Amino acid sequence: MNFSNQEYKNWLSKLKLEIRTSQIKAAIRINTTLIHFYWRLGKTINEKETVWGSKFLETLSNDLRHEFPDMQGFSVSNLKTCKLFYKYFGSQAVNQIENDESIKSSQVVNQFQNTANQLEDIKEDKEKSTQFSVVFQLPWGHIKVIITKIKDKSEALFYIQQTIENNWSRDTLGNNIKSNLFARVGKAISNFKNTLPMPLSELALQTFKDPYIFDFMTMSVPYKERDIENQLIKHIQKFLLELGKGFAFVGSQFPITIADNDYFIDLLFYHTKLKCYIVVELKNTKFIPEYAGKLNFYLSAVDSLLKDEMDKPTIGILLCRDKNNVEAEYALRDINKPIGISEFQLIDSLPDNLKSSLPTIEEIENATFWD
Repeated sequence: MNFSNQEYKNWLSKLKLEIRTSQIKAAIRINTTLIHFYWRLGKTINEKETVWGSKFLETLSNDLRHEFPDMQGFSVSNLKTCKLFYKYFGSQAVNQIENDESIKSSQVVNQFQNTANQLEDIKEDKEKSTQFSVVFQLPWGHIKVIITKIKDKSEALFYIQQTIENNWSRDTLGNNIKSNLFARVGKAISNFKNTLPMPLSELALQTFKDPYIFDFMTMSVPYKERDIENQLIKHIQKFLLELGKGFAFVGSQFPITIADNDYFIDLLFYHTKLKCYIVVELKNTKFIPEYAGKLNFYLSAVDSLLKDEMDKPTIGILLCRDKNNVEAEYALRDINKPIGISEFQLIDSLPDNLKSSLPTIEEIENATFWD
């Protein structure tokens, strides 16, 4: 047989895909089973500790490590974390699995794929507990970061869902918690509800943040708008990381010609989920209403000159060093193009305690999801 023919290559390609799929399913099954075990272990510790006292954890840790010397996870510290895990999400966070031996891998994989569908049609208390069942999709290291650094349950659920959706590494998760992403997402002043149809308006609202934190730039004061723009382009990968999932860079100082006059858009992106162009204008000053008018002009130009018939309306985002929210809302009130207004912060304007706690971009880029 000629093993270089196309038929064999096609068969081999399908076989490789099947093997990779099996590996992913196995990893999901192993991780989900482990996290369920830790939850049940935490439940048992919480119950027994009331009878035997807190000192029994040291004895339990020694006995388990003696019996299972090749297994990790039985330190006193991790046993305490298991207890915290159980208490954090409550006894209704998942339908408890009583016998691991009875679990079929297909059931576990289906649970991984369908958990999101459990988030509807239940009363508020049960809805919250069912929502938190998605935590069993995360690696243990991610769970420890969430339950030790976040107190608010709604905030915890946000980071759980974002981690699953975006495949965040543990370091990226930690970085987003430290930069308070939960408080920044969806906070841009905008007119999206009046200029975009549902559900596109809601998706657009959740796409943009306020403020944006550009902590990766090294600049000396004073600096100009073009200096900031050049630094963003120099660190485009880090810039895209802060912008969020879905942004594809098209160009900087992107030229457009209208009535024989040349204009230049600061930054132009295409968003793969919103299915539209994103015009970003950068202003190293406090917001003034005139900026919204100029951005509206650029959106009309992009819609006329670049937008394809399959594309959604072009969206503009104005990044300023400062803004008055009431003033920004008035400026957008009668504009019929979708525009958002956000502030941006450079490293010199971040609080000292936040500067010291942020991991480096290199640490984020080198991290993997399963750390």
